Amino acid sequence: MKRDHWAGKPISPISIARGMTITQLVDDVFDGMGYNAKRLAEACHLFKTMIDDNSTVCLTLAGAMSPVGLGGGIIKMIENGFIDWIVTTGANTYHDMHFAYGLPVHQGDFTADDNELAENDVVRIYDVFIDMERTLIAQDKIIQTLTRKAIEKNQLPEKYSTACYYKMLGNGVLETSKHPERSFIASAAKHDVPVFVPAFADSSVGMGTSYLPIIACAKSGSKKLASQDFVDPSPTMDALESAAIVHHSMINNVPRGVLEVGGGVPKNFLQQTAPMISQILGIECPGENYVIQVTVDRPDSGGLSGATINEGKSWGKIPKAGEGNVVPYLDSTVGVPIIFAYALENCKPRKPKRFGRILPDITQELVEAAITKVEK
Repeated sequence: MKRDHWAGKPISPISIARGMTITQLVDDVFDGMGYNAKRLAEACHLFKTMIDDNSTVCLTLAGAMSPVGLGGGIIKMIENGFIDWIVTTGANTYHDMHFAYGLPVHQGDFTADDNELAENDVVRIYDVFIDMERTLIAQDKIIQTLTRKAIEKNQLPEKYSTACYYKMLGNGVLETSKHPERSFIASAAKHDVPVFVPAFADSSVGMGTSYLPIIACAKSGSKKLASQDFVDPSPTMDALESAAIVHHSMINNVPRGVLEVGGGVPKNFLQQTAPMISQILGIECPGENYVIQVTVDRPDSGGLSGATINEGKSWGKIPKAGEGNVVPYLDSTVGVPIIFAYALENCKPRKPKRFGRILPDITQELVEAAITKVEK
């Protein structure tokens, strides 16, 4: 065996030139380096592969990325057909809507005096400042109004998922906001991209909608909460509908990919779809073909946010460990815009899959396939 049998291509000092494009930066600089520069180049290339293979692509978005403007990149991905469904936190959906309604969100200072900020009704997300009255409370009222009107018009069925709720809310943003083009929730509704928020109660959206039954009581003079006034997305529907998207793609021989921004509940919710189909429903499902996770979390502390993608093989979340996945350990606000920009420079727009239109049908498709397994 030759000594250089295990060696890759030679590393040379990087060559930075004036006027470099994102593609040149990724392909000519990052790809020839090591560490997370190399992993980021691999992530860009893998995301391009997902798109070129016409994969069903899911974006999982943890934390609060929308307050710093990342939603603008997500909108571009939706408009170009590069993202087919989304799993995120309530925080991202809540702060996303500020921009559509022109509610102030400003750069701040992470060294600011938080006691002074609190005295002036300013909330802080690291170095982002948000006004309590003009933004948060104003946003709460908008969400409550849109939701109350949907209830009054019977726009929410008896049993519905968070994807159904956010379709309604996104349509409301499209209809009532000054700048709907600045909201990824509105863009998702327009292009029938389902948005799941499995930890619905863990956000200002959940907090705000939980107030609606109390308002109804006050108006009616009753002191008892009425079930018809509750905003109550079904966790069962979330689990079935998300699994249905994966199952429908699988039985139609469509590859499946995911870009995970951070970890948390969104990451796990997406990755549980394959075990849901195989372990619970008894239908063989090998998991996601392609996985990218951009994270800064360590894998050795027991948290899902840092768990490696390869670990998912033992759970049936991926077909084979060591293939089709990459984890750049980077701040998402740095790595993800580069991945998005690389895709825009190198991939042709795709026809939207519009899963939002067919969710009831493909969910029934999954249910019927699972029933045959129970009968056997």
